[in-house]
Amino acid sequence: MPENSVAAYLEEAPELLAELESALLELEQAPQDDDLIGRAFRALHTLKGSGAMFGFEDIASFTHQIENAFDRVREGKLTVSKALIDATLQACDRIRTMLDSTDHSAHAEAPETAAISQRFQELCQTTGEAGGAPASSKQQQAASPALPAKTTPDALPATYRIHFKPAPHLFASGTNPLLLLRDLEELGTATFVANSDRVPPLDEIDPELCYTAWNIILTTSRGLDAIKDVFTFVEDDCDLRIDVIDTGSLLGDDELPVQKRLGEILVERGEITDEDVQAFVASQRRLGELLVQSGRVSAGSVEAALAEQHHIAESRRQRQADLAAASIRVPAAKLDTLVNMVGELVTVQSRLNQVSSLLNHPALIQIAEEVERLTADLRDSTMSIRMLPIGTIFAKFSRLVRDLAQELGKDVTLETSGGETELDKTVIEHLNDPLVHLIRNAIDHGIESAEERGRQGKPGTATVRLTARHEGASVMVEVCDDGAGIRRNDVRRRAVEAGLIAPDAIVSDKALLGLIFEPGFSTAGKITHISGRGVGLDVVKRSVDGLGGAIEVESVEERGTVVRMRLPLTLAIIDGLLVRIGESHFVLPLSAIEECVELTLEENRSRNGRNLAFIRGDLVPYIPLRERFDLQDEAPRIQQIVTSRVDGMRVGILVDQVVGQHQTVIKSLGRWFRGSEEFSGATILGDGRVALILDLPKLVRKVEREEHEPEEVGVG
Repeated sequence: MPENSVAAYLEEAPELLAELESALLELEQAPQDDDLIGRAFRALHTLKGSGAMFGFEDIASFTHQIENAFDRVREGKLTVSKALIDATLQACDRIRTMLDSTDHSAHAEAPETAAISQRFQELCQTTGEAGGAPASSKQQQAASPALPAKTTPDALPATYRIHFKPAPHLFASGTNPLLLLRDLEELGTATFVANSDRVPPLDEIDPELCYTAWNIILTTSRGLDAIKDVFTFVEDDCDLRIDVIDTGSLLGDDELPVQKRLGEILVERGEITDEDVQAFVASQRRLGELLVQSGRVSAGSVEAALAEQHHIAESRRQRQADLAAASIRVPAAKLDTLVNMVGELVTVQSRLNQVSSLLNHPALIQIAEEVERLTADLRDSTMSIRMLPIGTIFAKFSRLVRDLAQELGKDVTLETSGGETELDKTVIEHLNDPLVHLIRNAIDHGIESAEERGRQGKPGTATVRLTARHEGASVMVEVCDDGAGIRRNDVRRRAVEAGLIAPDAIVSDKALLGLIFEPGFSTAGKITHISGRGVGLDVVKRSVDGLGGAIEVESVEERGTVVRMRLPLTLAIIDGLLVRIGESHFVLPLSAIEECVELTLEENRSRNGRNLAFIRGDLVPYIPLRERFDLQDEAPRIQQIVTSRVDGMRVGILVDQVVGQHQTVIKSLGRWFRGSEEFSGATILGDGRVALILDLPKLVRKVEREEHEPEEVGVG
């Protein structure tokens, strides 16, 4: 077996398991949902089939037993119960263990594997009356050989043959059959063949009667019920027959039927018999022509059969093309290399712009502008390749919440929104652990017991919400709960005990809540294996800080807590504002900038040493970078203030000159800057010099802390 095939399966299998778990957790809340049952079955079927194909026979054999159970569910012989969901989730964990092991056979024979297999054998012996929700009408219908359950998946389009023969008096009820056909066309891809055999001679036509019938071939993922809904109001006034002729299986699936011949289609449609086909085929002439000439079938019937044959062939061809072109897997290392090369190109392009401006050569300037445009497009395209929807990790937390709530004896549901919000893959990878810590902390510390919630008049089922949304060039991720909130007295008491604040310190509410992110801080009454050891929230803060983001918490006692994380879209290339102080250059993230205003030396001196400026009627504090970084160059007579908004407060940065916008390739800082909070990285300018990238939120917070901490907090 080629190594790349095995690697492809090892990469695909976790995705299939994640899809299976997602379907199971939704199915637990809606056990009669046939679409969810179909999702779970397809994930199992693909996991088993691919496993057998790529040499993972142990996984294929183990998964086959689970697939059997869900096949019985589809047939209405087994109900979806908590026991079935629990057993399947345990099986998912077992398959992950088998995938991670180099000795698959050992795991296949392990006692844990045998115990789970035994549970499924016992479940499969249970009938629909043994407990749980009764099989739905759709499940019972799925058990019928005419309409197997796989014909109505939510992802794979199935193809249906629809014979619609309106009663002659249909017009009298005010129904226009063409509108029904238009509704069918909106469900998917349709081919219509009108049958005019019943149309009488022109002088005998009654304009109030309907003589035409239609044969329709429809490919749709909406399912059988959606088709029936179209004919709900005319089903008693027509001859209607709907048959599944293609289940929508992907090419290569063992259930994909072969291409049907014209004779087979006509036999299926009931137009002729197998004996008729054999008799006419023996003449070695075209079957359709012979059948029409003999009068066995009408020309319209042959036309409808040929249209069906063409429709299915085209549908399968398109499905194969979509499958081949839908996606391509690229190793992350290759993407990182591409991004690095684009970053170098951005640096060279910046240098080209600078040289062309110095030489002031029209042709060279034109070339530089064109290169700048192409580089910007290439940069944006490359960045978009690295962007992934944050929902790829949101889906993992439903299982975490379910298992943790069961373990703690609490009833908790997880609600998510904004899963389509995109972030750089590197940011998403580093965001997983902080979210795990926050969700575990919310359920363990924040959510009360059902009895306590009842005494407070809260719903017995608690809610944890996980949301994401774009805010400018950043993404805001929030973890909210409707639990007990954070008790300020407990936080203050623990902070005093830990020596973080003095007993008589005056601390703002925001600063007090911020103490929960200090290393070793915990208000847990007892230590458990889940939390209470003071490890977790400080890790969250370090992780978010490492991503160049910011974290804050809001809480109302007895109402709940919200933890907000503001994260950059990408960690590779950003649009920056290049500023200068003397001979030193710095870059400020352009997304954080509001405006730039001038400040004269006279205005600065008139403030009597206070770093305040009137900007559009507001008094705005500013940070003089020259003094902050102890730069010895002499300040010019006119300086500039770059304003930004940090933690809801408007603040300015005083610089000598705003050079302009700069595409910034972020380079990590060396160990000499490891203890610096003010910088998030560095970039190389067009002339080869290095400019430090300012982390505005951290810079502002550090200055604020240095000014207020000694008098307010009194750190001991």
